[in-house]
Amino acid sequence: MAVWRKLAAPLLLCALFLLQTINVHARPANMSASKEKSPPTKDENEILPPDHLNGVKMEMDGHLNKDFHQEVFLGKEIEEFEEDSEPRRNRKKLIEIFTKVDYNKDKSVSAKEMQRWIMVKTEEHFQEAMVENKNSFRAVDPDGDGHVTWDEYRVKFLASKGFNEKEMAEKIKNNEDLKLDEETQEVLESLKDRWFQADTPPADQVLNEQEFLSFLHPEHSRGMLKYMVKEIVRDLDQDGDKKLTLSEFISLPVGTVENQQAQDIDDDWVRERKKEFEEVIDANRDGIVTMEELEEYMDPMNEHNALNEARQMIAVADENQNHNLELDEILKYSEYFTGSKLMDYARNVHEEF
Repeated sequence: MAVWRKLAAPLLLCALFLLQTINVHARPANMSASKEKSPPTKDENEILPPDHLNGVKMEMDGHLNKDFHQEVFLGKEIEEFEEDSEPRRNRKKLIEIFTKVDYNKDKSVSAKEMQRWIMVKTEEHFQEAMVENKNSFRAVDPDGDGHVTWDEYRVKFLASKGFNEKEMAEKIKNNEDLKLDEETQEVLESLKDRWFQADTPPADQVLNEQEFLSFLHPEHSRGMLKYMVKEIVRDLDQDGDKKLTLSEFISLPVGTVENQQAQDIDDDWVRERKKEFEEVIDANRDGIVTMEELEEYMDPMNEHNALNEARQMIAVADENQNHNLELDEILKYSEYFTGSKLMDYARNVHEEF
């Protein structure tokens, strides 16, 4: 036992030395404080433009907004209709919504009533974005002077990605190389282009609160809506004529179909986009979508679009073909309107009132 104790001490010291050596050499060479990133903070979501815009028919990447119907029908109440929420509670809530949409209280919803409701719910999304924008603007305007420069925003953005804020501010001030990874640099370049687009004349690279709202939410500004459309067309336009044909619009995203399930998904994707192109976006039915047509389609506050959407929504559930929507129809097609299925939709509807 004494011999083992004598051997154990040097062995333990040797093991500790090896562990320390491995730990030291495991770190990349020339690791600076600016490149040693910590996990992104919650501020990142506050100051970055959102990937998804509620109440807008198309995403920034050109994909159709799958939740659009629910968003313009439910407004800010969309989160209450979750897949795992209680069906009876959802049923009661849907009946309450129906009575509100039924403005003249004749127990049916016309296209005009649905149009009015869609505009109200879209305005809710707009107001929600404006409230969020106030918090986001405060996050990038700590001195409260009501203006944010591009450099100030850059510092906050990089800090939200885990870079050292003071070090980044100093490097930007001295016009030094920031030594960013490729992905971060690409995002920053995209944000810079968007920032300059949101900067209304005279351009000074400084945004006030309203301009910052347009930066985060392009649907709030006609100029930024044009920019959003231009970016979408640029990504989909294959021949460079700044217009979209049906074949360009329905072209599958980059990727290969590996199995039948993926093929079915792709077939659905093409079918949905073809229908939207021919029946909605291509307003003059000439087989070409111009930037102006796409801009009108994308504008969430376009009343003509809201009326067309109202007619579409009613047509989906209008089983008796009277061009109106009754309560039993909306309950039966609850999944379309709310994203949530209701069980036993036809069971004594009137008892719920």
